[in-house]
Amino acid sequence: MPGADIPTFDYIVVGAGSAGAAVANRLSADPKHRVLLLEAGAASHPWTRIPIGFAKLIENPAANWCYSAEPEASTNGRRIAVPRGRLLGGSSSINGLVFVRGQAQDYDTWAQLGNKGWSYADVLPFFKRLESYDGGEDAYRGREGPLRVTDPDEPGPLYDALIEAAGQIGIPHNPDYNGATQEGIAMSQATIANGRRMSTAHCYLDPIRHRPNLKIETDALTEAVVLDGKRCTGVRYSVRGEAREARAAREVVVSAGTINSPQLLELSGIGQPERLRNLGIEVRHALNGVGENLRDHYAPRTRWAIGAPGVTYNDKGRGLGLVKQAMRYLFLRKGMLGIPAAPIRAFVRTWEGLEAPDALLGFVPMLYEPGYKLSEQSGITCYAHPMRPDSTGHIHITSANPRTQPAINFNFLSSPLDAEITVRAVRIVRALMTAPAMAALQTSELAPGPARASDDDILAWVREVAETTYHPVGTCKMGADPMAVVDDQLRVRGLEGLRVADASIMPTLISGNTNAPAIMIGEKGADLVLNGSSG
Repeated sequence: MPGADIPTFDYIVVGAGSAGAAVANRLSADPKHRVLLLEAGAASHPWTRIPIGFAKLIENPAANWCYSAEPEASTNGRRIAVPRGRLLGGSSSINGLVFVRGQAQDYDTWAQLGNKGWSYADVLPFFKRLESYDGGEDAYRGREGPLRVTDPDEPGPLYDALIEAAGQIGIPHNPDYNGATQEGIAMSQATIANGRRMSTAHCYLDPIRHRPNLKIETDALTEAVVLDGKRCTGVRYSVRGEAREARAAREVVVSAGTINSPQLLELSGIGQPERLRNLGIEVRHALNGVGENLRDHYAPRTRWAIGAPGVTYNDKGRGLGLVKQAMRYLFLRKGMLGIPAAPIRAFVRTWEGLEAPDALLGFVPMLYEPGYKLSEQSGITCYAHPMRPDSTGHIHITSANPRTQPAINFNFLSSPLDAEITVRAVRIVRALMTAPAMAALQTSELAPGPARASDDDILAWVREVAETTYHPVGTCKMGADPMAVVDDQLRVRGLEGLRVADASIMPTLISGNTNAPAIMIGEKGADLVLNGSSG
């Protein structure tokens, strides 16, 4: 290990994903700040540019940590996949490209839990700062941010029918679910522009790579944060097996994500003392909440056959149709290769009297098999899930080796309310797909299938087939209670010079996809650092 020649930076950012890229961009904007950004994965992958590339990256170890969860009763003993981006841009480089902020109520709940500065009114300026979007109202939407957000140009009878059918069962059309209200059905806003994925690598890092005060290291696995007493002074990491160390004169910001941030803290001796001692790790700082409070969206995928020809991409994306789609993308940047994972979605209330939607329906204009391979049969897929699940799990290391995957336990459906909302959401899908407007498409139910009629039948099917929607959060929870890991300034409680800024700090799961909120957390985290709230 090097001695006196250890390089020193003002700030070290661990993880160049949705949040970390934003943190590094904002901290290095002042040329007086020397910033080191460490990313465990590669600089890029050829499939990250093309939107449909998520189907090629969802199980690809060249760009993905390819984690899996522990078997549990709610998954009938299955090990379900937990993909996480492992390259510049993190999961923003491999995700489904859907842009959802969540509801005002989500962030107001955070504030009511004691997190000052995290209400919707507090975070809205950061959401506006991060985006460039042409639609909506100026009061809610940003026009000049780094991240380009667009409305998919994807017309067709399928989407028209879904919107009409939703209206027939009381779900209104909402042209901007990231505006004044979320409720309704809409085409999905997407991090796509001119047919290209708008990852944080492309939007936040590519424009600033020339900054002489910013050093970006890829293939750099951070193995521990370095503590001098109760102050973080740097990190230890390795690049292709070569051990390195760097010092932080001001702060280390951990933005490694919901899986890797608690893993790094535990590897560094920060966490539950007995758990660490059992692994032979010296306890440097007891913090019982590290790795706890894991939440994700657990969603069954309902499947529907479409008898009308030429409506879905099972018809339009096969054989010569695939050639046509490739040419359409090449010349127009449109079509199957240029759409987000679920181009249309509905935010719904599962019973009357709720203040805001509590469930999400996401429609995929094709049937697909594992690995996102096109099915032979023509149809569409609709996933459905509660948006603010109560069920919580945990993530903990099982080895002192930083290359060993931590154990991921979701504990899905442990809350009876989550189970009830899931069943209600599936029934809403059935109502929409059998509404009069869908008749012309010759729609019929494949899964769960008409025979699954009772609540117990539907729940049994959910346990057989449901997957996550790849939105893990919460394992370094923000708060003031004994299980909180960071305070409302994102400082690790009881330590100086160390923050966490990524989706792991969310006390509760937001109502929708997590990429946009993670970038917001990166923006706000950088602002907290620059405004001098360091420990």
